[in-house]
Amino acid sequence: MADTDNDKLVRDQPMEMPSEQGPLAGYHGAQPPAPKWFEDAVATHYDTAFVTCEGARIHYQRWGDRTKPGLLLVHGNGAHAHWWDFVAPYLTHDYHVVAMTFSGMGDSDWRESYQMDVFAREQLAVCEAAGLFDHAEKPIIVAHSFGGFVTILTGAEYGDRFAGIVIVDSPVNPPDRPRRGPPAVRGGKVYPTLEAALARFRLAPPQPCENHYIMDYIARWSLTKRARPDGAGDGWAWKFDPSIWQRFQVSRPPQELLKETRCRIALFKGDKSIIWEDDVGEYMRGLLNRQVPFIEIPEARHHVMLDQPLAFVAALRTLLQEWRYSEPARVVASR
Repeated sequence: MADTDNDKLVRDQPMEMPSEQGPLAGYHGAQPPAPKWFEDAVATHYDTAFVTCEGARIHYQRWGDRTKPGLLLVHGNGAHAHWWDFVAPYLTHDYHVVAMTFSGMGDSDWRESYQMDVFAREQLAVCEAAGLFDHAEKPIIVAHSFGGFVTILTGAEYGDRFAGIVIVDSPVNPPDRPRRGPPAVRGGKVYPTLEAALARFRLAPPQPCENHYIMDYIARWSLTKRARPDGAGDGWAWKFDPSIWQRFQVSRPPQELLKETRCRIALFKGDKSIIWEDDVGEYMRGLLNRQVPFIEIPEARHHVMLDQPLAFVAALRTLLQEWRYSEPARVVASR
């Protein structure tokens, strides 16, 4: 894996932790109680489809009226399209909403190696297959965490094909900050029961999350049946490729790419996210000549849509409405 200023973000999603049980252990495999808004949202109909991109089948889901402008939702490391199941239905009034899964994660195929450029082209392939480029209005991407870094690349290389990008808790650090090497290999273990697997589901970086019903929902979609190595039938394993970050290559530094974004951009941050240093927001706004909304979601940590889902939806809908009825600032011309 190539060195990058944001290597810590490849640790930012739920995955097996080596020595501790997670908050779902206390439910012993049962589903935590959930509020009605959540149950109604995840019960909303969506279509599931796949598109082949450079030899791998890429999974995506879509909600709503396909004649409306397109909105692509993009997950973080180790995650998948189902992270958006309880958010997407709240965005269908104005948009044809699509959520995708990167290769090596969720229900998409694994690859022999992974590249940021290929992840960006997977975004384009999903937009093409779902018809998001067919509308008179260009689509918008909303991307969380690691997906935000892919989307910054997409905005720099292919931004003329998009109306805007919304980057959710993806801090671009100054280039003089210390860098980290690739994370340790995790995942790959086969658990004997669903209960045992759910008990090991945790968020990384570690953070509290009171919405156990969301964690449980995501955890169940993150698991698949797999043969146990002891030959005792099927067990349960995480869907993501456990060695993805040992076979990963980045392109150019995110600082360069952020400055070269060729469409509107907005920055979201969890108010209590631990992965931001105090000056990083100002640094990112400086790279964009401060012509960018910078929105903090109160009481949210890094996993913004898990911590404060309805506050996140409200802020996102407000931003998207404002973008539809206002003229973009001349960011690129002023640099």
